[in-house]
Amino acid sequence: VIVRRCGRTTLQMTDRELEEEGLGETEYSIRWLPLGGFVRMLGQDDLDPARRVNAPRSFNAVSIGRRMVVISAGVIMNVLLAIVCFIIAFSIGVPVEAPVIGDVAPGSPAAAAVPLSGGSVVGLRPGDRVTAIDGEPVETFVDLQVAAGMSVEGQQLAIEVDRPGAASPLTYGVVPEESPSTGMRGIGIMPASSLTLTDDRSIQDLLRLRLEAMGAGWEGIGPGWTLASLDGTAVSNWGDLERLIDEANGAPQQGIWSSGDASRHVTIQGRPSWQALRYPDATHETAVGWEEGLCGFVPPVQIERIESGSPNAGLLQQGDVVLRVGQVVAPRMRAFREALASARGDTIAMRVVRDGQTIDLEARLERSLAGGPPKAGVYPGYAWAGTLLAAPMSEVGTETRGTTQTLAASIPDGLLPASRWVSVNGRPVTDWRDVWTGFRSAAAAGAEVLTLEFENPAPARQRRRIELPLSAQVREGLAELEWNPPLASYLFAPIRVVRRSGGNPLLAMSMGAEETWRFIELTYLTIDRLIRGSVGVDQLHGPVGIVHLGARVADRGIAWMLFFLAIISVNLAVLNFLPLPIVDGGMFLYLVYEKLRGQPPPAAFQNAAMLVGLLLIGTAFFVTFYNDLVRLIG
Repeated sequence: VIVRRCGRTTLQMTDRELEEEGLGETEYSIRWLPLGGFVRMLGQDDLDPARRVNAPRSFNAVSIGRRMVVISAGVIMNVLLAIVCFIIAFSIGVPVEAPVIGDVAPGSPAAAAVPLSGGSVVGLRPGDRVTAIDGEPVETFVDLQVAAGMSVEGQQLAIEVDRPGAASPLTYGVVPEESPSTGMRGIGIMPASSLTLTDDRSIQDLLRLRLEAMGAGWEGIGPGWTLASLDGTAVSNWGDLERLIDEANGAPQQGIWSSGDASRHVTIQGRPSWQALRYPDATHETAVGWEEGLCGFVPPVQIERIESGSPNAGLLQQGDVVLRVGQVVAPRMRAFREALASARGDTIAMRVVRDGQTIDLEARLERSLAGGPPKAGVYPGYAWAGTLLAAPMSEVGTETRGTTQTLAASIPDGLLPASRWVSVNGRPVTDWRDVWTGFRSAAAAGAEVLTLEFENPAPARQRRRIELPLSAQVREGLAELEWNPPLASYLFAPIRVVRRSGGNPLLAMSMGAEETWRFIELTYLTIDRLIRGSVGVDQLHGPVGIVHLGARVADRGIAWMLFFLAIISVNLAVLNFLPLPIVDGGMFLYLVYEKLRGQPPPAAFQNAAMLVGLLLIGTAFFVTFYNDLVRLIG
């Protein structure tokens, strides 16, 4: 429009000509991709770096020092914005997960943590409060996750903890490993939970199903309800609940739940903790690295939940026990997932047991646009309520990365899949809970022989009675099993602490500055870990992912939204000041070169560097955009 009106662009016009035409000295534009911001000062021409404008206010006419100030202005404003957002957030108060350890995954680096000082017990424990990592203070659970995620492969972290009952702090050495589920390095722990049922929308369906499965008496209890006491004993966190449930040895107890002015009395009964049986070939690429069971004995899969919009809604039902999937009879969890992943067509043959009836069907499969393995739209679980067995595991991996034979492997001629439990040490078995009790009782009594009776799946239903020797090692492993709460810790809200300045503006400014500097360091550290390969490119988020995360953060309140905006601003500052062409960091390097050599870099070099910079930024954009789509679609 301006060219048609004046015959020239605003950059080609003098100040007087602009004034005569009623035009200001700043030109605004909206680009085809309205992402981020772009500023071009008078005298700048990215397509012609050698071009010079004679106007006294042009960019190239001022001193190099003033140009450095101008180039740095955007980065400085990003940093200042982050500081301001952090200050306001801390003035309001930011609720964060406390650095208290909840669940410790069996066989994880945390479970195998080596004591360095203060004790001899191997492994971190639920209830441990992490106070420092490699000498650096820890204030939140995220600090612990970041330290593990940013660690170098093979690097040992010195984690200092305060343990309930311990007279002094303990220090453990832990080597993080990549998690197959997240792709990030971690040590296999979850944050400690309170006893208030979570209101996290991402797991509301799962919480509802768990509560429905609890049976009569649990109607009306849901998110926001808090367990206040168990058999008259006050409880304040999930660790207290876990301890009281185990001490009850499986006996039912009376719990009091409250929400506002309402309260409910319900019966709570513990559930067995099962052994984590790790596959010897399990790696970070293995979809299912272990099974739950006892001494190599594992139940088959049952359908625990049907996803919303599942292609098998109305075909499969919650509680269906899988007798066969594809060619696999009574599949274990890993075999079930692998059968679905390797299916070639849009359906897979499946046989299930539903309400005592055997049903053959063709389960439907759907494939994501990202090209991943097909999915059935169901959440599988274990069929603990019945007596069916999957094919036993003959050997399992050990903490030292070796293998050991299981008790099930010593059965002569093996055990057919879809066999059934009949009795353990002469006691009839009605479900896997009876199996667990029988094995644990035998271990506690020091029995050297375990008598098991099975029913074969053949039409004649022959029964086999087998006596298996119990070694001291097997008895020791069984004796460590405990009774667990019927509701898992992740169904409760995490224990939180509030980071706030307490109304002290100076403290708020100090916290804001420290947090800004910490995230600047963390952003540079992330880039370093990307180069080293300990952080995968698939963990990066692009514009779509940032918006998605922002929407989730907004639900947590204004303080968290400001905290999130501050983090984004810090990242923009760091990325914009990297020594790459076409961003401010690259321009700053050109000015340093000009200061040292007395002339700017050759125009040909600047043009080539600009193309390289565009290629790098374009590649980063498409990679992160692809990652975002995979997360949303897959």
